[in-house]
Amino acid sequence: MDGKYMLRMQLGPPKSKPGSGKKPAPAPGSANKGAKTTKNPLFEARPRNFGIGQDIRPKTDLTRFVKWPEYIRLQRQKVILSQRLKVPPAIAQFSHTLDKNTATQLFKLLNKYRPESKVEKKERLETIAKATAEAKEAAKDKKPLFVKYGLNHIVALIEAKKASLVVIAHDVDPIELVIFLPTLCRKMGIPYVIVKGKARLGTVVHKKTAAVLALQDVKSEDQRELATLISAAKANFSDKYEEQRRQWGGGIRGYKSTQMFRKRAKAAGLNPNAPNIGKL
Repeated sequence: MDGKYMLRMQLGPPKSKPGSGKKPAPAPGSANKGAKTTKNPLFEARPRNFGIGQDIRPKTDLTRFVKWPEYIRLQRQKVILSQRLKVPPAIAQFSHTLDKNTATQLFKLLNKYRPESKVEKKERLETIAKATAEAKEAAKDKKPLFVKYGLNHIVALIEAKKASLVVIAHDVDPIELVIFLPTLCRKMGIPYVIVKGKARLGTVVHKKTAAVLALQDVKSEDQRELATLISAAKANFSDKYEEQRRQWGGGIRGYKSTQMFRKRAKAAGLNPNAPNIGKL
């Protein structure tokens, strides 16, 4: 090895001449040695290890990656299809439901006339049997006032003009079971309403679901409330029947499709916020 190089390594980096005002270049690798980072004593670094069996990973929203059950997928696809495709008026009328306040009043009245359960019916019949045995006469049992349910039963009540108010669920599947009821009610002059939830109707009659219910008679103290509901039913459904008979449903574009058409309209110099852009 060269003797001059060995001597230079022993002496270290060159020193600047006195009075020159220049600083010599730092030795390579020695730049980071002098700088010290100040640590805040209040915050101690605790690095996490997210390996198997180590720290628990933070919760993230994995909704998009969930493999949902088939019946949920079918429900969601059905809702999207009913929005995209053009729906005939006979089916589209079931999307116009009773408003929330009137529906609350209606269900309050229906819950007053819930049918008796099996236990209650058994108790009532036993009481009548005891009274009959003691008096040795057939005791007159006044028929209790209940909400009527069962599709065939209610159709018979409508045809006989015995129903005061008919309540139809909006989400009956298949819809063909109740699709004729609004027309039949209007023909027979019986007020009807369409409400949200066959399951909600089912709770009134101790069932999982109920497609349709009917009120036949009510007590004298509830006559006024029933009259209010009948007038609301006529105003919202019976009187608007002809209007809804011509009104098609669905035909609503998705978000991506609407944005694409707005972009095209803007490029063509048209109004991008026109209401008909979002419809098929």
